[in-house]
Amino acid sequence: MSDVQTVSRISLRVNGQSRELSIDNRTTLLDVLREHLDLVGSKKGCDHGQCGACTVLVDGRRANSCLLFAVAMEGADITTIEGLGADVGMHPVQSSFVDRDALQCGYCTPGQICSAVGMLAEVGAGWPSAATEDLGSQSITVDANEVRERMSGNFCRCGAYANIVPAILDNAR
Repeated sequence: MSDVQTVSRISLRVNGQSRELSIDNRTTLLDVLREHLDLVGSKKGCDHGQCGACTVLVDGRRANSCLLFAVAMEGADITTIEGLGADVGMHPVQSSFVDRDALQCGYCTPGQICSAVGMLAEVGAGWPSAATEDLGSQSITVDANEVRERMSGNFCRCGAYANIVPAILDNAR
């Protein structure tokens, strides 16, 4: 008989609420959100961190939740699409996606919006990207190239890219 512990008790703060869970150590953060907490906004796309459909904010930084073991997130502050806003009182980025019709089938939209919120925070913090023209500047100019580079980890198979970039730029000014 093995002495290996396969289940752990963890504490997370999800969308502003403290959550206590007993989970198999192999469970991803995405599966905890969807299967244990019924937060199904984050989607399982490729399950390899390549499509971005599962993007959430972990301590304010965007992350592919399909690649994170939940046990490694002990004490983390997790924000999902459900935590950004609601039907009444949407987050400004959510409103821009609706206003710009940047949705199409909507499967990737929660990850796109969480990623956009995270990337705008990165810009606000002065973090440059590979597309940043002036690395010595105190502020980063957010243009379509900057948005495309920063959002390159999120794929929309419907081809809604044409409206996603303007929706994000609406919140960068």
